[in-house]
Amino acid sequence: MDDAFQPRVHDWVVTCFGEDIAMDAAERNRRFLEEALELVQSLGMTQVSVHELVDYVFSRAKGEAAQEVGGVMVTLASLCATHGMDMAGEADKELTRIDAPEVIGKIRAKHAGKPKV
Repeated sequence: MDDAFQPRVHDWVVTCFGEDIAMDAAERNRRFLEEALELVQSLGMTQVSVHELVDYVFSRAKGEAAQEVGGVMVTLASLCATHGMDMAGEADKELTRIDAPEVIGKIRAKHAGKPKV
């Protein structure tokens, strides 16, 4: 995963969904949380444990966003190392997979049915 990964992802989101959705902060929050939940679910975390962790996090003071990004990246790298996954390689592989026109069409259709809360 090179330094151009973040702008490449942003360009893909704009291409797939348009500038409005790409720059919708609430939408980006929902999609990030959805993917994080799908990851921990795939690794065996239970719904009960997720709800307990949500309650714990929201019982504390809100953090500073830039520092939390660093925490997310450090923790994701550690999670990947623990499970024997190549974080950068998997990210590049996924961006390549979702960039196919037929996959973009499926993603757009799936997005239309997602919760907007």
